[in-house]
Amino acid sequence: FAELLDDGRFPDRRSAATLGTLFAERYLAVAEADRRGGRPPACWRPLFRLRGHPGVRPVQFALAGINAHIGHDLVLAVVDSCRAIGCRPADLEDEFERVGDILAALEERVREELMPGPDLFQVADPLTHLAGAWSLDRARDTTWSMARALWALRRMPELASEFTDRLDAAVGVVGRMLLTPLDR
Repeated sequence: FAELLDDGRFPDRRSAATLGTLFAERYLAVAEADRRGGRPPACWRPLFRLRGHPGVRPVQFALAGINAHIGHDLVLAVVDSCRAIGCRPADLEDEFERVGDILAALEERVREELMPGPDLFQVADPLTHLAGAWSLDRARDTTWSMARALWALRRMPELASEFTDRLDAAVGVVGRMLLTPLDR
């Protein structure tokens, strides 16, 4: 990420660095919680519960992880960044879009490398259908809306907490769907 900051891709380096750091820290906290035997957020639980399941393919894990990281972690990272910098979500929109572009390139690579080739489409039809049901573009749009909504709730801590819990659960449901075991 530091290389991307240095190449001028992010005009507001401070905001981009804050958003990128807080976004990454959310994932690292989940990994550390799992390592210590803690309970990860609901959006990440399906990944940990199903990691050894023989019917779940690598592309499913990759997309479910991207879903949890974008749909939950990025929402909270935007709000945390606004608090840290003293700005509104609208002030981070350019950085949000650029981070999203980086994630889109990653998702494209994941699909190219982990999806079966055209000769296996008939065998992989359920996988192709399942992976095609999730869209990074839709997830990004939803994430931006959720970050703005959560920011609007910042002076209502009980409601903001409930919103965050519901967001976590909803993203977890999508993750669970992406991890539906398929016959090999």
